[in-house]
Amino acid sequence: MGDIAAGRPGCASCRSRGFVGSDRQAGLCRQQGRRCQPDRRSRNRWQALAVAPARAYSCRRPHDGICTGLRRGRSRIHCSLRSPEEIMYRYDEFDHAFVAERVAQFRDQVERRLSGELSEDAFKPLRLMNGVYLQLHAYMLRIAIPYGTLSSRQMRMLAHVARTYDRGYGHFTTRQNLQFNWPKLSEMPDALADLASVEMHAIQTSGNCIRNVTADHFAGAAADEVADPRPYAEILRQWSSVHPEFSFLPRKFKIAVTGAERDRAAIQVHDIGLHLKKNDKGEIGFAVYVGGGQGRTPLVAKLIRDFLPEEDLLSYTTAIMRVYNLHGRRDNKYKARIKILVHEIGAEELARQVEVEFDKLKDTELKLPEADVQAISAYFAPPALPERAEGWESLARWKKADPAFARWVRQNVQPHKNPDYGMVTISLKPIGGIPGDATDVQMDAVADIAEEYAFDEIRVSHEQNLILPHVALADLEAVYRGLVAIGLETANAGLITDIIACPGLDYCALANARSIPVAQEISTRFGSPERQAEIGELKIKISGCINACGHHHVGHIGLLGVEKKGAELYQITLGGSGDEHTSIGEIIGRGFEPDKVTDAIETIVDTYLGLRLDPSEIFLDAYRRVGPQPFKEALYGSSSAAEAA
Repeated sequence: MGDIAAGRPGCASCRSRGFVGSDRQAGLCRQQGRRCQPDRRSRNRWQALAVAPARAYSCRRPHDGICTGLRRGRSRIHCSLRSPEEIMYRYDEFDHAFVAERVAQFRDQVERRLSGELSEDAFKPLRLMNGVYLQLHAYMLRIAIPYGTLSSRQMRMLAHVARTYDRGYGHFTTRQNLQFNWPKLSEMPDALADLASVEMHAIQTSGNCIRNVTADHFAGAAADEVADPRPYAEILRQWSSVHPEFSFLPRKFKIAVTGAERDRAAIQVHDIGLHLKKNDKGEIGFAVYVGGGQGRTPLVAKLIRDFLPEEDLLSYTTAIMRVYNLHGRRDNKYKARIKILVHEIGAEELARQVEVEFDKLKDTELKLPEADVQAISAYFAPPALPERAEGWESLARWKKADPAFARWVRQNVQPHKNPDYGMVTISLKPIGGIPGDATDVQMDAVADIAEEYAFDEIRVSHEQNLILPHVALADLEAVYRGLVAIGLETANAGLITDIIACPGLDYCALANARSIPVAQEISTRFGSPERQAEIGELKIKISGCINACGHHHVGHIGLLGVEKKGAELYQITLGGSGDEHTSIGEIIGRGFEPDKVTDAIETIVDTYLGLRLDPSEIFLDAYRRVGPQPFKEALYGSSSAAEAA
């Protein structure tokens, strides 16, 4: 990716002032953020990598100063021929070299930090470029899992890193990433080098840039899918990686893509949400949502384009980014997200400005040729699923013989496009456990199960669970037994104990309150399978601070940890949802002390059970029907008591 990204000095001005290339990974001068001018002249926005004729189309977004091996002409997204065992985009020589160079750069930066040459203030922007945060007690390393897709080989490497560099576990997040909470700074470059060997990295998992592009965790397998969103997520990933124009945005930027009728990617609480659809002619395109987000100002995204043709994906997204980069606030980080810009100028005005910019870009090299889309899509072709009709008879027999297995199938297995198969949710929410955590032993075992029974493919869900997207019904009993052996057989997907929780005050320096102990106590209180079945679908989400990493705003029941007079309190919201009918939860009243919050949840649940029309009416529907008042009265006795501070 050129002289700058490769760690070599860029323009003569920067070299004369002694700026080292490894400290300028995004290609910007430190002088007013101005783009420096590299020594080489490759100026096109996109250029193609020279590849052998036998390979498929090859294309990448180049950067100014891109190195040898490029040819002039129309750009392409990079892709090579997909071998049968591949389930995702595979690195080429360029990718391997670039990621290895980034590891080498970071190794040098870490050595300079440890030697005292770099202060923590100077080191901070460099470590953030490589996914390293400073938590309450130690550094944390966040690993990108693009669109939530992993191979067994990659999962085994995550287990190796957990075992070798951490304390034997990892934490899966709501944005399809993995976090290691205890690695030593001195060993992080070695961990990143090991991850690079299986085509993984931590680039752009932090900082004011375009973050990991996320997607529906059932992509490519769901029965309600219009089109697989992962090829488009990969195109966006390649386009946005170390993009020199968008590496220093006003604030972090998150994109999500879904291609199904049900929104399992929470696109309306992202900066850009893309919903794949077909027009009247059967052509693929996108509904484009902009300006969603949570945090201290939760807002639902606005639809600014009902149908964007597939070929315009990059040019239109670039137009959005340019409008935001130009007009997004940089004077106040709490008002710097694009959601605030949309709120202040209005969705219509934002759409108008985007269209003006789009008119300048739509006929440029950013237009996506159909051949390139098809070439990338080849990486995500579904596996050849053999007929397994015997699965139905076997499944019925096993369910009859084992009620626990029957309960697991009912709750954790969803219908597949192919009726002989199912999509398996591996719950990382054992009763009384820490939401989203998996040990190295569990990760290794899941890799083995996926390799044997799920075509070597694993997904990470937005609910902090794992997914096996293609499992034959005939193999479900064997998969279940394998999960029982490692303690991951909990049958609670979508139920009250399937709790989303951020790390909270146990780890995070920003948190006001603990999330994990509260999640554990609620899980234990409602752990009975019979109790969970009685309650039905109910999503609890917990955040330890206003940044809302636990997505409490879109929980059916949301808990926000706050600090008041030195004490931890939990504010409750009701009625939130992150699906195709996204809504922000309503604050129900004053907060609860840690030892009273689980009792409050039980009061809410009991109130719901008494109000619902019948067992088929889930909590969210009942709340939307009756409103907050019955719950306020049950919790506080009167509205005035609810409002008391």
